[in-house]
Amino acid sequence: MKRWWRPRTLRGRFVLIMLLGVLGAQVASYGIWSWQENRERLMRLDTLSRHLAESLAATVRYFSSLPYEYRHIVLDQLRDMGGTRFFVSVNDHRIALPSTPGGSAREMVATNLRDGLVQELGQREMYIGFSRPSDLRVFNNEVPLAELPAHWAHRSLAIRPLSTPILVVQMPLEGGNWLFVATSLPMAESLEDATWLSGDRLFVSIAVLLTVIALSLWGIRWSTRPLSILAKAARRLGDDLESPPLAERGPRELRDTAMAFNRMSERIRHQVEERERLFSAISHDLKTPITRLRLRAEMLDSSTQREAFIRSLDEMDQLVKGALASVKGLDLHETTSAIDVDALVKDIMEDLAVHEGTSIHLEGHAGWLSAKPLALKRCLANLIENAIFYAQRVDIALHRNYEHIAICINDDGPGIPQAQRERVFEPFVRLEPSRSRHTGGSGLGLAIARHIVRAHGGEIYLNESIAGGLNVRLSLPLAH
Repeated sequence: MKRWWRPRTLRGRFVLIMLLGVLGAQVASYGIWSWQENRERLMRLDTLSRHLAESLAATVRYFSSLPYEYRHIVLDQLRDMGGTRFFVSVNDHRIALPSTPGGSAREMVATNLRDGLVQELGQREMYIGFSRPSDLRVFNNEVPLAELPAHWAHRSLAIRPLSTPILVVQMPLEGGNWLFVATSLPMAESLEDATWLSGDRLFVSIAVLLTVIALSLWGIRWSTRPLSILAKAARRLGDDLESPPLAERGPRELRDTAMAFNRMSERIRHQVEERERLFSAISHDLKTPITRLRLRAEMLDSSTQREAFIRSLDEMDQLVKGALASVKGLDLHETTSAIDVDALVKDIMEDLAVHEGTSIHLEGHAGWLSAKPLALKRCLANLIENAIFYAQRVDIALHRNYEHIAICINDDGPGIPQAQRERVFEPFVRLEPSRSRHTGGSGLGLAIARHIVRAHGGEIYLNESIAGGLNVRLSLPLAH
């Protein structure tokens, strides 16, 4: 769930923002639209019910003014002619109406009718309610409305077929009779409380969302494509300083970004070249005085002083060679190609098999990897040679999954204290008291190995092995 709410890509975040914006806008617009529609519906019903109260009051006054013996004659003539919008009858009792589900609209209509009739006719007894056409009973014998002649009911109620709620008003008349008036409102559908999200609105919402998703995916992909190109160019620059520059085209912001990236890559190449020239010049200039001092040391009379001078000169010469090796080890200008990691490790093991007393075991399978051959060989050779130098037994395990290749080198040597495991990756750092059986080395092997692994997009980890020594684990991505 967290992945949906926090996309890892900029494209996914843009799409999420668009969807949330569209959903929020639709919810707000539908809410406002539904509120306005309901408000206008209630206003129309309010006006209609007030006019209906006036017409109903006039009908009541008319039938109240008729002599009793003429009422049924007038009613029969009205039914035959269809001269009124009301279905009217005079009954000898009040007909009970079945209860029907109500709503705010029906309550408002009933209240307006009651208030209007009281205002027009004065305070009197009246019963107002709604009935379904199938449940409505009329006349003294309470015959169902559906069984009446069609022209009686349909002309009066003005709806065919009868399906909408019917408004019924009953009032007592002189002589113990009851006036029964039924009508269907012209806006009968407005009596039902509207649902906020109907099927039509839901369909429109889904259609809008799908359209927004499609347009967003296309537009955002088109807009963010230059960022993907920039990311690939940055990865290429990390692997190969001689990678071609970015094309400086597109919108102004993208052109400015491409120009800045190209200038940065050019400065990086220039600084690396300057560093290489500087180290080469320093090493070349130091070799001559070191050789001269070595010759002068050979002419010293005291053997003790001669040996001390020679040791110091050897150490200085080793530092110079280490600096040159560092520059060459960090030079990754070679072309990337497919490498059989299994064969590469076996070749390194054969080259280092001259070390007596150390057994090396290999297991697992890594397969092929796209990498820089000489750089990767130098990295693995440094690590395996380091393990052989300090241990009696070295176990190398190769693993492969769909994303990475892992190379684990375990030894039974003295290991490296946890507090020092990050420090040993610094150039010229050696842990003589805890790590070596012999002296030697310039302390550049791990620094060069980490640089090569990271240049390939991987990482190197140091931990304690099962045998108590050092566990070195390389993780290299298959696609970099």
